[in-house]
Amino acid sequence: MSRYLTQLDDELCWFPDPCHALEEPNGLLAIGGDLSPARLLAAYHKGIFPWNEPHQPTLWWSPDPRGVIRPDQLHMGRTLQKIIRRTPFDISVNRAFNEVITACAAPRRTADGTWISSPMIEAYQQLHRLGHAHSIEIWQEGVLQAGLYGLSIGRLFCGESMFSRIDNGAKLAMVALCRHFSRHHGALIDCQMQNAFLATLGIEEWPRSRFLAELTRLGRQPLLDSCWQEGEISL
Repeated sequence: MSRYLTQLDDELCWFPDPCHALEEPNGLLAIGGDLSPARLLAAYHKGIFPWNEPHQPTLWWSPDPRGVIRPDQLHMGRTLQKIIRRTPFDISVNRAFNEVITACAAPRRTADGTWISSPMIEAYQQLHRLGHAHSIEIWQEGVLQAGLYGLSIGRLFCGESMFSRIDNGAKLAMVALCRHFSRHHGALIDCQMQNAFLATLGIEEWPRSRFLAELTRLGRQPLLDSCWQEGEISL
């Protein structure tokens, strides 16, 4: 049964054990609480992430199974390989985090708002300034066309959202993340839940227990220092 977080919980950044998450809806663990850096970091280190519809309190999730991609095993079809060879684009890391997260919110906007709300954007911008949240950007002729963002916990990257304004832009961003992360000794990308888009890239579904064990192990292992330095990267 999901649990309402109290003021005392807010002060301690406490969460229930993910094993208590609901089966339906899959992974719902707790309701309420703030989006402070301390609480968000406490959540991600325990395999928990926030997501909620407009005008809802913050909902905290830890689904079972968990969608993951091992960056060195990313699947690329022939069409995507041709696009990479033939399409001129530039790739960067952490050059436009604010623009990326804003663009990730924009496609989901409705008359009622977006699940990536202004408080959510501000919370992850703060995590970015603290060196925990990072972005990958795809550019064409100096214009930002696609990207993604998430949190790095040691050798594991917790993907949050992506956007694309061009065909296959989101796939290009995933390829860039996987190759860059792998070169810097990254070992696993958390995709949270399976979906049709990620299935084309080789996502695996792991039992939550296996994912949490890897999170604990990889979270203690460092990446190469240069991984999240702002600048251009190559495939």
